[in-house]
Amino acid sequence: MQYIDLHVHSNCSDGTCTPEELVDLAADNRLVAFALTDHDTVDGVERAVAAAKDKKIEIIPGIELSCEYQVSPEKKKEIHILGYNIDYKQKDLLNALQEVAEERDNRNRKMCENLSDAGYPIDYESLTAHFGSTILTRAHFARFLLEKGAIPSIDSAFKKILAENGPYFVARRYLTPKEGIELIQKAGGIPVLAHPMLYKLSVTELHNLLTELKGYGLKGIEAMYSRNRGTDEAFVRKLAQDFDLFITGGTDFHGANKPDLEMGRGEGPLRIPVMLLENLR
Repeated sequence: MQYIDLHVHSNCSDGTCTPEELVDLAADNRLVAFALTDHDTVDGVERAVAAAKDKKIEIIPGIELSCEYQVSPEKKKEIHILGYNIDYKQKDLLNALQEVAEERDNRNRKMCENLSDAGYPIDYESLTAHFGSTILTRAHFARFLLEKGAIPSIDSAFKKILAENGPYFVARRYLTPKEGIELIQKAGGIPVLAHPMLYKLSVTELHNLLTELKGYGLKGIEAMYSRNRGTDEAFVRKLAQDFDLFITGGTDFHGANKPDLEMGRGEGPLRIPVMLLENLR
């Protein structure tokens, strides 16, 4: 059996491996293909494609777009739409991602101010100098504070000081799911809902979400995923069947930022069979 990984992050977003290192890691783990799906950026795709030229590894150009879904009049939820086989040089896509990056940058500056005012050893200039020209996420905040000895763990940071309902968090304007799916489609890509069980939605809310996304052109759903538990995969496979969606799978590999995950293997016995690539052809 040959294996793949359709959900991988580099240090162009919130992973810790370069695109080139991911190619080497994929080769070491005997993967035949992987999708580079960085958050709201395609900066690493061309580098991964170039690095894989001399190796027997297929690179699926991808992205993971952060979108805000209106669950109810009182409730919003951040969801992620994966885009596969995108034209990563398409002008509309690049322009939209630039706007997203600027919005995120403004948010990050304000969060740094909030944390600094509360006594945490962080400022925007030091944060950007430390991580270079990458798209900064809350994972970078957590890693920076961990290295400074200001927090006991990355997980604790997300549960307390970086939590969405925490005192230092700053909201930003997200793409709507409709905007995200249309952006992927304009770039010739295939939109897929990432890790549906992570959103902690009720069955009714999940059905409503998929009904809406399906209307916008959603084609697939990530059924095989590292953080699935118990009957999660079976449940998502049933959702795929009910909504006429194909399934994908991935580890959500982030390198040292998620040290319990291995590229292509994920958590526990998770392996993604190569046959799932046929859904993206």
